[in-house]
Amino acid sequence: MTYPLGMFPLSSVLFPEAGLPLHVFEERYRTLMNDCLATDGEFGVVLIARGSEVGGGDQRVDVGTVARIANVAELDDGRMLVVATGVRRVRVEEWLTDAPYPRALVEDLADSADTCPEEVLTGAEGSLRRLRSLLSELGDVPALPHSLRISGDPDQIGWQLCDMAPLVSLDLQRLLVADGLEERMRLLVELGDAMSGDVIGLLSGGDQADGAAEG
Repeated sequence: MTYPLGMFPLSSVLFPEAGLPLHVFEERYRTLMNDCLATDGEFGVVLIARGSEVGGGDQRVDVGTVARIANVAELDDGRMLVVATGVRRVRVEEWLTDAPYPRALVEDLADSADTCPEEVLTGAEGSLRRLRSLLSELGDVPALPHSLRISGDPDQIGWQLCDMAPLVSLDLQRLLVADGLEERMRLLVELGDAMSGDVIGLLSGGDQADGAAEG
């Protein structure tokens, strides 16, 4: 069943269970936040595939996430600092008018009911830790501490792993769209291992270059 929802297109992907800090300064999105606060606090977030999140005229993907406002601080000049949390996936069936802010008819998008083998979930976490460890050697992102325990039910763990993945936005969108936890975790391993291979190549090339310079 479809229902209307105020939308906040962004240049990033929001996953269920993930936090979303927003600095809201455009008048239309301030209006959206106020309307949300007057109702159930929910709005939709979709990735902008092309264009800008400022001023409109963007191209938006059709699968996103419903966010629910957790905290709001309004500044003296009217800007708003908002913290929201991803709740569930939705598919945009039809975009409505952008006045006074973007709106769409959406339908909740349920995951496949298939269970995910524990070894697949464990493998995805291992792949993610390896990738972040490699990228930390380039100074791009910090490695995950060995003491960090990712907890929750399997779906919650899966979404947390996706949220920590240092991948480009379009690959993160592929994870969001994936149908079910097992498919999503296998895709995370595929994308993470491919990127790890690229990073290893960069690190190896750097070592060779350093050796040549020293010689």
